[in-house]
Amino acid sequence: MINTEIPSFDIPLLLKYDKQGPRYTSYPTVPNFSPDFTIEDYKKALIKSNEGKNPPNLSLYFHIPFCGAGCWFCGCNVFHTKNKELAEDYLKFLEKEIKSVKNLISNKRPVEQMHWGGGTPSFLKNKQIEKLYKIISENFSFTKEAEIGIEIDPRSANKESIFLMRKLGFNRISMGIQDFNERVQKAINRIQPFELTKEIINYCKEAEFESINIDLVYGLPFQNSIDFQNTLNKVIELNPNRIAFFNFAYLPEKIKIQRAIKEATLPKKEEKLKIFERTIKTLTEAGYIFIGMDHFAKPEDELYKALQNRTLWRNFQGYNTHSGCDLIAFGSSSISQVSNSYAQNEKELNSYQEKIKKDGFATSIGIWLKEEDVLRRDLITRFMCHFIIIKKEFEEKYKINFDEHFQEELKNLKAFEEDGLLEIKKDRIEVKSMGRLVIRNICMVFDEYLKKTEGKIFSRTI
Repeated sequence: MINTEIPSFDIPLLLKYDKQGPRYTSYPTVPNFSPDFTIEDYKKALIKSNEGKNPPNLSLYFHIPFCGAGCWFCGCNVFHTKNKELAEDYLKFLEKEIKSVKNLISNKRPVEQMHWGGGTPSFLKNKQIEKLYKIISENFSFTKEAEIGIEIDPRSANKESIFLMRKLGFNRISMGIQDFNERVQKAINRIQPFELTKEIINYCKEAEFESINIDLVYGLPFQNSIDFQNTLNKVIELNPNRIAFFNFAYLPEKIKIQRAIKEATLPKKEEKLKIFERTIKTLTEAGYIFIGMDHFAKPEDELYKALQNRTLWRNFQGYNTHSGCDLIAFGSSSISQVSNSYAQNEKELNSYQEKIKKDGFATSIGIWLKEEDVLRRDLITRFMCHFIIIKKEFEEKYKINFDEHFQEELKNLKAFEEDGLLEIKKDRIEVKSMGRLVIRNICMVFDEYLKKTEGKIFSRTI
């Protein structure tokens, strides 16, 4: 059994590890991607992914970059507009990209997971949602048990659109809440009343979505642990299947829209940790399991089952249960993970559309993984997802002597062991309950690229 013990909070100790670091939704991380990885490289990766008697099934991601208004805390790649006709043009480019990719993918490879993110997919008109879903269905086949998810904004969704999504085939739905406190909402330019959110979630339940996920964020302007309890109480009343609880990445040097938020309004580091501590306590007492470093799920949820049988996985959509799939991503800024490579599309909307028009593909940067990258990605992913490393598994899979191969890293882990955050045994490394809160720091010990990305701006680990 994977340890899901509730961590006790030693705030001074945790603050000792507060530094900038990657979230490890990939390894190597995006700052290490290069423009030397071209459209031709991505094509080679797609073709190579068909090799073997049983090539992996597919996971598809579609990036819808439009939002009706800007939320000041947001770090996503978005385009703010009220003009829904812009999306009509975007769908044409998506269709061309879909067909270009499909020409290189074997028909024998079904889709077992699909997700629409953004931006706000619910920005699309109902006819546009139907149109895109039809295009995808005409080019890819889905397994009977496929997990098909979509992100919505409760402020741009309604009963009609939600029932349409369910009718088309979406069975999982996710929405942002962040915080129900009105002062916080004003400070991040996102007014979303509880009653509106409750109404939308009730529609999702009425439409019989298999899973409802909500996102919360801590570290936002004017938040404190006492007031946040009110948000938690309302979340428990909404009764979602999963809850993602993200640490606000305040990066005004990098993300222009965040400059509308004054640093003086943000909670102090100690208060942020108190919010996190209160959230873990409240949600676990309400029956949720603390999954990974920032997710909660009900005991019957697939995330918890995947955690226990050590098949939980992590990619650009966060924690998921489809570790064996090739991830093929479409749309501006989206990142594919195929054949030991990563490939990211052009971020800017115009650049994306120009490349698709010219080449049918929009790859701007990427990377081919070396053997050592594959090994370390596996190790970092298992740390992030399972919090335990069985040395023998790596020795058999990669033909190494674990202690010799990671001799320097094991020395550097001693500081974490001395602080009671993990235990280094003869046959394994086990992360303790409080060590889960600094798991990004632990993974950084094994990151060979960190020195190369010195000077790059990452979010804080605490």
